[in-house]
Amino acid sequence: MPRNLSPTEVAAFRARLCAVAERLFAERGPAAVTMRELARELGVSAMTPYRYFRDKEEILAAVRAAAFDRFAEALETAATVDGNAAVRADAVGRAYLDFAFGQPNAYKLMFDFNQPDDGRFPDLNRAGHRARRTMSGYMEQLVAGGFLAGDPAMLGQIFWAMVHGLIVLQLAGKLDPRPDFATLHQTAMRLLAQGAHVVDQRERRRAS
Repeated sequence: MPRNLSPTEVAAFRARLCAVAERLFAERGPAAVTMRELARELGVSAMTPYRYFRDKEEILAAVRAAAFDRFAEALETAATVDGNAAVRADAVGRAYLDFAFGQPNAYKLMFDFNQPDDGRFPDLNRAGHRARRTMSGYMEQLVAGGFLAGDPAMLGQIFWAMVHGLIVLQLAGKLDPRPDFATLHQTAMRLLAQGAHVVDQRERRRAS
């Protein structure tokens, strides 16, 4: 019979399993990966993963939750830099890009549409909400500081959609090399920021 493992040993094996799963899921897609393949990659028996997770979907949820937490922690750390809201927003934006391009497997899985329902997995739900709060928090500060005008929640969704779209296209190799990614990103951010002020001015004219 397998011996009882300490909490530290359990946590260590779960972390190893999730690291292997993250790579395989990103390379092949979750549907193409089996529990037997995960066990083989780890050099353990086919039944060993079931001692730590109910099934593949629970592993995928754990992988995504860990990725969301790493992502949120990177953005939260960036948001603590000294400076005004614009300086902090710039730091958060750089941290976002650093994570996406530094951990592309995790990033792809975090936002993959073909995933189990987050509501079934409380820790994944928590981590996802944490990441979304982190992404939207800097936008509230920009609006409060007068750097942007409009509804922070809506602006946050728009800016995020733009950045995410560029990242996904870049990771997929679909963007032309010229202009380079940095130029595209900076130009898009500038145009969106300008647009937020233009919309606000129009709204003020209508109100007056």
